Amino acid sequence: MNGVSLSVEEGETLGLVGETGAGKTTTALGVLGLIQCPPGEYVRGEVLYKGKDLRKTPEREMRQIRGAEISMIFQDPMTALNPVMTVGEQIAEAIRLHEDCTAAEAEKKMIAMLEKVRIPAGRADDYPHQFSGGMKQRVVIAMALSCNPNLIIADEPTTALDVTIQAQVLDMIGRLRKESGTSMLLITHDLGVVAESCQKAAIMYAGQIVESGTVEDIFDRTAHPYTQGLFNSIPSLDKKLERLRPIRGQMPDPTRLPAGCEFAPRCPYADEQCVKEKPGMVELSPGHFCRCHHAGKGAPLYFPDERVNELAYDHGLPVSNPGNNILGKEAGQ
Repeated sequence: MNGVSLSVEEGETLGLVGETGAGKTTTALGVLGLIQCPPGEYVRGEVLYKGKDLRKTPEREMRQIRGAEISMIFQDPMTALNPVMTVGEQIAEAIRLHEDCTAAEAEKKMIAMLEKVRIPAGRADDYPHQFSGGMKQRVVIAMALSCNPNLIIADEPTTALDVTIQAQVLDMIGRLRKESGTSMLLITHDLGVVAESCQKAAIMYAGQIVESGTVEDIFDRTAHPYTQGLFNSIPSLDKKLERLRPIRGQMPDPTRLPAGCEFAPRCPYADEQCVKEKPGMVELSPGHFCRCHHAGKGAPLYFPDERVNELAYDHGLPVSNPGNNILGKEAGQ
């Protein structure tokens, strides 16, 4: 991670979007101090929560914060749950660890949490393998919300679920979050989920935030070529397209990042400055930031569809604007 800066206000939902390998989950684990060191390493930076730097907080105190004040819904519910404990025992254990209550009171609250996520109380004595994927994810949500945390970090909570169950789980998270006034950092690949569930969004690429702002800024005033590339990869119900225009190429190796802009090798707008110099964050309007040399210059942002670029797409080559010599040669040659 390099220069990642995010803020989540009380009761707000921030969507963190990017390709696989962009660093979204690593960012979330870093907030909670769950990066395995080694091989990981914290070099510098702050994680401020209620004015306190969690990076300087002793591990004993962090154990009290995790679960009680900041909870995480992990991506894979099967690996997040203990296979040899009943789901009721696991939820009750989290409550007993963080709240001053008796075993009977913890069990009563555990049952209430299961019912909140629409799992019958009678299933509390079942083991994780006895639940479907969607129900396992509901158990993880119940556990994360059991101590009424101030912040939930939801790491792609619907990735392993089918479309109808995804909608149910997202509706449930949204409803429970509003009831408790909880803030949320929602990590997802799905821009549609961000549009439905978030007030703010941040786009991540190669360990950096490349664009951030309100959902309206990101969707209506898209400023970064990578963000536009993500939108171009989504099917549209309004336009008839023979095919989508994906972002060609791969995320760079984090141990061998380009000298200039990390997105330059895949960007149709890259020029010599992009290849040689790393761009800084530019504030285009209050709260709307973009990490691009071309940001705010008034150039129309689209992925070119000239014939030379169509030929490049056909052959799996990088694309460029005509006359914009990105990689030392014109696209298609």
